[in-house]
Amino acid sequence: MAGARVTLWAICVLRGALATVYFQEEFLDGERWRNRWVQSTNDSQFGHFRLSSGKFYGHIEKDKGLQTTQNGRFYAISARFKPFSNKGKTLVIQYTVKHEQKMDCGGGYIKVFPADVDQKNLNRKSHYYIMFGPDICGFDIKKVHIILHFKNQYHANKKPIRCKVDAFTHLYTLILRPDLTYDVKIDGQSIESGSIEYDWNLTSLKKEKSAESKDWDQAKDDKAQDWEKHFLDASASKPSDWNAELDGDWQAAMLQKPPYQNGLKPEGIDKDIWLHQKMKSTNYLMQYDLSEFENIGAIGLELWQVRSGTIFDNFLITDDEGYAEHFGKATWGETKGPEREMDAIQAKEEVKKAREEDEEELLAGKFNGHENFFNRFHRRDEL
Repeated sequence: MAGARVTLWAICVLRGALATVYFQEEFLDGERWRNRWVQSTNDSQFGHFRLSSGKFYGHIEKDKGLQTTQNGRFYAISARFKPFSNKGKTLVIQYTVKHEQKMDCGGGYIKVFPADVDQKNLNRKSHYYIMFGPDICGFDIKKVHIILHFKNQYHANKKPIRCKVDAFTHLYTLILRPDLTYDVKIDGQSIESGSIEYDWNLTSLKKEKSAESKDWDQAKDDKAQDWEKHFLDASASKPSDWNAELDGDWQAAMLQKPPYQNGLKPEGIDKDIWLHQKMKSTNYLMQYDLSEFENIGAIGLELWQVRSGTIFDNFLITDDEGYAEHFGKATWGETKGPEREMDAIQAKEEVKKAREEDEEELLAGKFNGHENFFNRFHRRDEL
């Protein structure tokens, strides 16, 4: 087992040399985590975090993470890293979350922020790029949020993605690819995937797309007419008996069919060329910008919990899906089994203790019964 663990970490190191790891946090250096994470002071009533592996765990040190400590509180904390852009690259966001208190109502999600986020004043109104992770409240809400910020609006995934609701640690992974595909994994297994273009509520984007199509149709007609004028018979004149009402608008005959030129077709202008010109002149944003963020620079927890006790750990932001997979196996994958074993042992001990307490109460009740009978018997003799 130890050899397998060493091999797994060796693979992680090798993949790490090939991947770009923007942020990675395992809380393995004790209380020094406080030098990297900033607690928001925006509200004096914000709840506080502590470093804990919980009541049951797979490894007392490796499973330590940020744990919420106060019931009925908002929480806001974040960590900064070197800013980057994921333009043209895959973006992988991954972490583990454990609702040890068996969450009844509260968030277990994370947020990715632009580099200029004010960490000291982090709050519900702070602008973020991505929100991802589980949210549980009552019987109705047990979902995985995926919210992306685009064109000054937040867009949520339309597909219902169910989260885990037990008290064990689970691994959550979000993958956004430059080809506008995405993948959501829980515990290393893909549970939802598809197209960012079609699986998000992009109402404003669709309106712009519709307007773009109208602009394109008009531009195509105009360009086609302008292009064809170069091939008309300039010496031709309209016949004297031409009736516009009956014969329509008169147009001179073409000397030849307009040929292709610079990739342009006779019926107009290539759409990609037209859009390129439009982008140059108006700084127009295309659909593929939806999954691109220019100034990613912080990750944080900004959420509400009715009952505290959730533990967040093994944060990772990278551009390599393979590295994220191996990192997940080397962290959560190594401790998930022992964690469940420890929970099972504790459960058996609790059952055993409860039975012993019941037996003690039963014996105490019988003893009290005999004592009461003895007292009654002697009182009767005294009478």
